[in-house]
Amino acid sequence: MRPIHAAVSRTAAILACLVLAGSALVQGASAATVPARPPAKASKVPLLIEPRAIDLIKATSGRLAAAKSMSFTAIVDVEYPSKLGPPLAYPVCYDVAMARPDRLRILQSGAGPANEFYYDGKVIVAYAPEANLAAVADAPPTIEGALKFALEKAAIFYPFTDLLLPDPYAVMTDKVLHAFYIGPSGAVGGVPTEAVAWATNDVFFQMWVGTEDKLPRRIRAMFANDPLKLRHDMQLSNWQIDVTHAEGSFASPKAQAAPRMPFAKPVAVPQPAGKAAPKPARRAASAPTAKTP
Repeated sequence: MRPIHAAVSRTAAILACLVLAGSALVQGASAATVPARPPAKASKVPLLIEPRAIDLIKATSGRLAAAKSMSFTAIVDVEYPSKLGPPLAYPVCYDVAMARPDRLRILQSGAGPANEFYYDGKVIVAYAPEANLAAVADAPPTIEGALKFALEKAAIFYPFTDLLLPDPYAVMTDKVLHAFYIGPSGAVGGVPTEAVAWATNDVFFQMWVGTEDKLPRRIRAMFANDPLKLRHDMQLSNWQIDVTHAEGSFASPKAQAAPRMPFAKPVAVPQPAGKAAPKPARRAASAPTAKTP
């Protein structure tokens, strides 16, 4: 492959010649003789929902909904714009364990500070190991309620939230406009998979599902209201379904003993007059995603 700068230089030279030639032609022509270009018509893709695609989404959703307990690893790549133009990727790793209806543990590492989330049916604990601070709050009696509470009260959100809900299918395909089956793939998650894509007015999804176990192995999303069209990519591995979790898996002695901080949304610290406020630190746990991915 030729170096980028060489290709750009050659292209610039060709464009310059074309511009000069075009200028000479235009000087001898009246503006009235130049044909007007008709306005471009916006293309509209007809609605398409393939039953095979819907069946595959239902199959993986049903497998997750039927699990009494599970654990998995999610590695999430979220893109952020850079000063150079092309986006930068910030990978974050989540180790997840849950037991229905009221047990959940999420250990986050990777880009940004590590943090831990515990829910035991009574309280939610959000723990920052590096700062040794914990936020504790009474919680609703279900995982679904606890996740909703954490989002509303403290802006805590995880990209795989839909996979933990009682009915993933209803959430992921809410107001679906398009759904189509892509085909088999053996390059995702180390197992044979099938790929499917679907879209709503808000988000476009692509998902790879294990052919045999119907577990999601990769999910990509792009959001319609994002002018930069940044991609959100989640790799899912180490699946264990109906696993028996060890006693004490959903609590942390260090978090319980740590000094307390408010269980609330992050707020900007007021700055003295004449000083610009510092840019807020990135929070990988609250990466912008309306649904899974």
